Amino acid sequence: MAEPPDIVTATRRYEGWVSTRVPLIKKDLSAKHAAMRAGVFPFLRATFYRWAERWRDVVGEAARGPRVVAVGDLHVDNFGTWRDVEGRLIWGVNDFDETWRLPYSNDLIRLATSAMLAVDSRELEVAPKRGAALILGGYRAALAHGGRAFVFAERHNAMRRMAAHRLHDPQAYWQKLDALPSVRPPADVVAALERALPERGLAPRFVHRLAGVGSLGRQRFLALAEWRGGRVAREAKALQPSACALIDRASETKIAQAGALRRRVWMTSHSPGARCPDPYVSFDGLWLIRRLAPDCSRIPLNLLPKQRDAERLLHAMGWEAANVHVGSARAAVLEADLRRRPKRWLYEAAMQMAEDVERDWREWVRRG
Repeated sequence: MAEPPDIVTATRRYEGWVSTRVPLIKKDLSAKHAAMRAGVFPFLRATFYRWAERWRDVVGEAARGPRVVAVGDLHVDNFGTWRDVEGRLIWGVNDFDETWRLPYSNDLIRLATSAMLAVDSRELEVAPKRGAALILGGYRAALAHGGRAFVFAERHNAMRRMAAHRLHDPQAYWQKLDALPSVRPPADVVAALERALPERGLAPRFVHRLAGVGSLGRQRFLALAEWRGGRVAREAKALQPSACALIDRASETKIAQAGALRRRVWMTSHSPGARCPDPYVSFDGLWLIRRLAPDCSRIPLNLLPKQRDAERLLHAMGWEAANVHVGSARAAVLEADLRRRPKRWLYEAAMQMAEDVERDWREWVRRG
């Protein structure tokens, strides 16, 4: 078997592949490369394409298992809040950019790996072995219950308090968006964003937004407007296939097919009660459209209060991973596969991946 390319070569190959499908912004790519040098945790977040290429070889038997429509790029900073059709505050996975049909273990191993690296970055405080056990415990508990959405209206008081810390200053949130310079997006984006606003004729201001790490380099536009005494925002993010399409040499590389996979987890609920879809997410041509607001965005770990309960959070993240998976696989099938695995399989696989990611990061710092 041929040796896999080094991280620099793999990055150039991936970015070249993406650029044939969606326009890339050179300045934003430079910001992404700088973030990759900043630390091993942001490096993990930025390099799912490398994970997709390496994880099966690194973890071996742990990579086998029933396939699900997986998050793909699941990590501890990929969670946020939104409002459902009843206006209730919901918490869960916030980004499905790399959704793909994968063994369910991918999401668990990547989540546990990210927790280990976040501990190293002092963004979480929990022993690695304990963190893996909490994630797996939450996952198994959700399977036993058939999944259940995180609705903050009646339950999850401690989680609601953690999320509320992020929501307490809407003025600062809007000031940050208002500081972005105006741009003129492509005509199809302007039309899609205007259709997504609550009323026609609001005369929005359009801006370009930098957000996340893995998606840096892709076009991302916002429409900002005043509506009935308050502020509203809609975001358009360019769709692209998952990096898994490149690694698997798959036929599912068309943007429309990428959107179909994401629509399955963003907008539908195949297992009643497992997830509450965000009613403001839609797909318009080559763009994913969604509402942005202080109560509808990703919640980075470093913005949570210092007294956050890391153990409770990791258990909930494991539970939410199962919420996603039971939309495409029977819980009993996943439970049966978990029973055959060694006791410490998740911890050991995550340790292997953490070491592999750190080696790549050190090489990137040296050469990238």
